[in-house]
Amino acid sequence: MSRPLVVVMDPQHADRTLEERLGRGAFAFAFVPYPVPGAPVDPALFARADAWLNYRGRHRLPGALLRRMERCRIVVNSGVGYDHVDVAVAAELGIPVCNVPDYGTTEVADHAIALTLALCRGIVAYDEGLRKGGDWTALGMPGVRRIRGLRFGVVGLGRIGLATARRAAAFGMEVRFFDPYLPVGTELAHGWRRLDTLDGLLAESDVLSLHTPLTAETEGMIDGAALARLPAGAILVNTSRGRVVRLDAVAAALRDGRLGGAGLDVLAHEPPAWDHPLLAAWRAGEDWLRNRLIVTPHAAFFTPESIEDKRRLTTTTALDYLRDGTLRACVNLELLKTRR
Repeated sequence: MSRPLVVVMDPQHADRTLEERLGRGAFAFAFVPYPVPGAPVDPALFARADAWLNYRGRHRLPGALLRRMERCRIVVNSGVGYDHVDVAVAAELGIPVCNVPDYGTTEVADHAIALTLALCRGIVAYDEGLRKGGDWTALGMPGVRRIRGLRFGVVGLGRIGLATARRAAAFGMEVRFFDPYLPVGTELAHGWRRLDTLDGLLAESDVLSLHTPLTAETEGMIDGAALARLPAGAILVNTSRGRVVRLDAVAAALRDGRLGGAGLDVLAHEPPAWDHPLLAAWRAGEDWLRNRLIVTPHAAFFTPESIEDKRRLTTTTALDYLRDGTLRACVNLELLKTRR
């Protein structure tokens, strides 16, 4: 009897020892590199796969591809976001789609706070200035301010948003949040101010940190109108999904001074188009952006430890389901129930 085939699509690791150890010889693994988005994948894999482990959002799983998965029993998205998988069609086909929401939580929270601190304390700009021969006694870096007492607004108080908020509170910032999907009374459990609307949160946030999934509701939610509602000189931090923010609006708000600074770990298009006016000005080191923009390459989640967690949780989610039907972190469970 042939072993169930587990396709590991676009892995972020070169070896397969962990997966094979977890499989204990009962499963066959096919590791498929995907160096160029849009490159063709062997059609036979879709037909033969019993489980599909999708490691990066650049490999999309629309309904047309899912329908070719004649044997597939589970799709696991190796990460938190799953907007690149057609979960409705998967449910129609009886395929559970799971994610891995519990890896990298502390890393992303740390990164969000690090971006905030770097902007508020001028860390990157001071370092860059000195490397370019700047004055050792230079003061008055744009945007430098006292951290204690800043109003720290969180959009989405899920696992990562909560971890970020706790870190902000530890620095003496005044936390408030907007999350319409949390139960009544959540604010009492944490002792933080809850705003009933996004507009209300924007008006009270010296730092706005985004921790929301990409959905039809959240795509483009931070646009020019939203940024205009922030207090003058506010900082925007995005470690969630790039398409939640309109980059053109960020550029305009930084240019006119309404937005004090931005720390962006994610962009709408990755790798980005470096000729975008804001990114081009940032790469050129234009003075008007000095200490006002930090960009990191969708790296908030990364540590060697988080990648190890990601691999283990992704693999065990699939293998446990194939072995005995145990289902973990299924994002289309309600749709599957409706189908059944």
